[in-house]
Amino acid sequence: MARENILIVEDEPEISELIQSYLEKEGFQVHVAGSGQEALHAVGLEKTDLIILDIMLPDIDGIELCLEIRKSCNTPILFLSCKSEEIDKILALSVGGDDYLTKPFLPGELVARVKAHLRRNRLLMNEKKHPHVIRYPGLEVNLDSREVWVGSEPVSLSGKEFEILSILIRNPKRIYSMDQLFEMVWKMTSLDGDSRTIMVYISNLRKKIEKDPSNPEYIINVRGVGYKFNHSLFEKNELQ
Repeated sequence: MARENILIVEDEPEISELIQSYLEKEGFQVHVAGSGQEALHAVGLEKTDLIILDIMLPDIDGIELCLEIRKSCNTPILFLSCKSEEIDKILALSVGGDDYLTKPFLPGELVARVKAHLRRNRLLMNEKKHPHVIRYPGLEVNLDSREVWVGSEPVSLSGKEFEILSILIRNPKRIYSMDQLFEMVWKMTSLDGDSRTIMVYISNLRKKIEKDPSNPEYIINVRGVGYKFNHSLFEKNELQ
């Protein structure tokens, strides 16, 4: 099995070298980019399985870089930042980030998070024995290839956005609380403030798949309880 390829986007050599040494000890293939332009070149040059992205870069803000990467790539992105405010975390996740770690951090925790994201991706990639496509009028979701179409147009979702949509659309009659969704997607106990992360992702999903995000048809609120996929509006729901 080929070693998984991790891209570190970090302009501080001491930090990038520390992360690289820990990841290489775990058997990963690691590349380092010291700027946003180097990162874009690396992403376009070869397959990258995970990106560790510092928010503060010399040539482009990490948030802007994430938005640019998300135009063509759904690779998991783990943000690193010295900013610890909740609003900074929410912003990073809202633009397509999959995780957020505040500096200074424990290298062991970083490695554990990297492994968790890669393990989740491997499990998803292994579910390709039979195609699973769920269709609603105007929306089609391929659970194996992780492709989504709104009408006839493909829509790019981040890994976490797709996982949330997948949970909801697989179980359209079930209502999920924000804590439940967080724990199912992040595989960790929900703490104070984590529920707001789900709110951000639901908002992003609606912007991408709903005709009118302010009046959603697919993902609806059940006041005081949580979210569900709106099964009752549609007569046809074909599961292949």
